Amino acid sequence: MINLVKIEKASLQDVSRAKTLTELENLQTKYLGRKSELSLFLRSLKDLPPEERAKSGQIANELRRKLETEMGNKAQQLKEVELARKIEQEKIDVTAPGKRVEHGHLHPLTIVRREIEDIFRSMGFDIVEGPEVETEWYNFDTLNVPADHPARDMQDTFWLKQSEESQKDPHIHLLPRTHTSAVQVRYMGKHQPPFRIIVPGRVFRNEATDATHEMQFYTFEGLMVGKDVSLANLKGVLQFFANKFFKDETEVRFVASYFPYTEPSVEVFMKGVSGKLKGRWIEMAGAGMVNQKVFKAAGYALGEYQGFAFGMTIDRLAMFKYGIDDIRLLYGSDLRFLKQF
Repeated sequence: MINLVKIEKASLQDVSRAKTLTELENLQTKYLGRKSELSLFLRSLKDLPPEERAKSGQIANELRRKLETEMGNKAQQLKEVELARKIEQEKIDVTAPGKRVEHGHLHPLTIVRREIEDIFRSMGFDIVEGPEVETEWYNFDTLNVPADHPARDMQDTFWLKQSEESQKDPHIHLLPRTHTSAVQVRYMGKHQPPFRIIVPGRVFRNEATDATHEMQFYTFEGLMVGKDVSLANLKGVLQFFANKFFKDETEVRFVASYFPYTEPSVEVFMKGVSGKLKGRWIEMAGAGMVNQKVFKAAGYALGEYQGFAFGMTIDRLAMFKYGIDDIRLLYGSDLRFLKQF
């Protein structure tokens, strides 16, 4: 026969000492579970004489109800203590200064490219892109670059490894493009003038890497074609661009030059307006009036249209704008440099 008084005393002491909800759950199993002494006693009442069964059953059930009430009160008390602890640990001091969140940022070349595109969009130019892997036909032949031109040699051009038969056919002989001018005829073959476009993108040259040269870099080609386009239009467009890009009145001048795909051809110089470049004339672009042989390759009738083209290096513009003296910084991973932009 179990001692209900002893069970009551021990259980109430254990409940009062419980410090966590887990401890309380274990006590509930110990004193009120299916295998607890109290539960076993209640199941054994059927074996007692009738006169003793009623009295013992009443005492055991009252003890059970008392334990359930005490455990319920204790559980509520422990929950309040746990909530107060969490509030204390997780409270936020709204008067404390915020923690600095480090945000990502754009690469300087991306910043400059987007600025270039915005300036030319304001002048009505569309942004056009072309493939980085180009055919010899579009990269050289359509641009009136002679077969024996030095630019085609391995010293200037990377050629993709292909069969001997493919290498003999300029329409399928492939290379990483050496300039975005290759998009000129591609675009003119599908569009009729008048139009004005710029073609930004990456190009590849077989050059030794140093502070001012890279084997890959970013350029953009400008092309405007119509019935009465002239060199005066070219200078006006480049003057407007220089003033907007360098945020100052920048002098622009043309110097006679030669490029196979323009006639006449000019080199474009701009006068530095600040820093180490102030007062110095810097070559910024190659340009000129589109050679009629290029129009012929595009399928236009000779003499029907005229237009200008120019090409600038985005990397060089970024270097001049931000005072960067080594082009390799633009393609490195030095966060001390990149976080400045």
